[in-house]
Amino acid sequence: MKAVQAVGFGDPNVLKMVDLPDPAPGPGQVAIDVTHAAVGLIDLLFRQGQFKDVPGMAQPPFVPGLEVAGTIRALGEGVTGFDVGEKVVAMSGTGTGGYASVYIAPTHVVISTEGYAIDPALAVSVIPNAAMAHVALTRVAHLAEGETVLVHGALGGFAAAFPGIAKRLGASRVVGSVRASKLEAAARTKLPYDRIVDSADLTSALADEKFDVVIDAVGGAVRSQSFALMRPGSRLIVAGNASGDWSHEVKTNDLWLGCVSVTGFNAGAYLPTHPHTIRPALEAALRVAADGLGEMEIDVLPFSKAVTAHERMESRALNGRIVLTPDG
Repeated sequence: MKAVQAVGFGDPNVLKMVDLPDPAPGPGQVAIDVTHAAVGLIDLLFRQGQFKDVPGMAQPPFVPGLEVAGTIRALGEGVTGFDVGEKVVAMSGTGTGGYASVYIAPTHVVISTEGYAIDPALAVSVIPNAAMAHVALTRVAHLAEGETVLVHGALGGFAAAFPGIAKRLGASRVVGSVRASKLEAAARTKLPYDRIVDSADLTSALADEKFDVVIDAVGGAVRSQSFALMRPGSRLIVAGNASGDWSHEVKTNDLWLGCVSVTGFNAGAYLPTHPHTIRPALEAALRVAADGLGEMEIDVLPFSKAVTAHERMESRALNGRIVLTPDG
């Protein structure tokens, strides 16, 4: 099979096109002929070596990618409920392996899109992230019907999954924040935000508005500003660090005095220990995609342009997602 491999830790140029043996599914797994693989922030962090000293994290050489769309190629022993040739979307069980023409996935992270008129590039861009957003909102943030949600980095791949899921769960209002350079794109978005504001001055833009749940995949100064937008009982979910500020700190006495909570959500850590949450999350995510609540800008590039894809991701100039497809 053709694959994109990170042959070392470093800049995007460590990504190389390689030929690897076709893998076969084991018991409880399916092999997927990949048509589309989404590029995510976590792929960049793995490639950069941000987690190289964390036990169990990918070590070179490895194939990045944790979200794929395609068709079932083969069924492993004991697999039922799927057919060869069926259209599917899969999340990763390991966080890697997606940038390849054949992908192996355990069935509990695979959902059929057969019978749904969803473009596979959109399906792979929306469904896995929306499933993770569902888990974050239901199991970590404990979003209740009628509550309000603020999403930082509103057009980013993971953040963009939250408004559709939040609306499905009964949120009364969902507001997004973006950098000034992205406000024009925000005005065009079809994502179901009630409003998108400039993240440079959140408190002025939102006046006295307070939110029950804040989703922050940005970090840094944006995270610090969030506390002024929370009321007693509010929950801030730390879901990423696109700002690259790894030194940010939260004063625990401020949490006590404000009666607010801060919780981290890392799907790679949470989902393996809570596998029962994945199936309902994928089903909810499929409905969001089918109903058009995850529409976003998507650029499609061949595997051979993986370096370009990562360079564009690092520039933070994207207003949506990049999806890779096998060459030829």
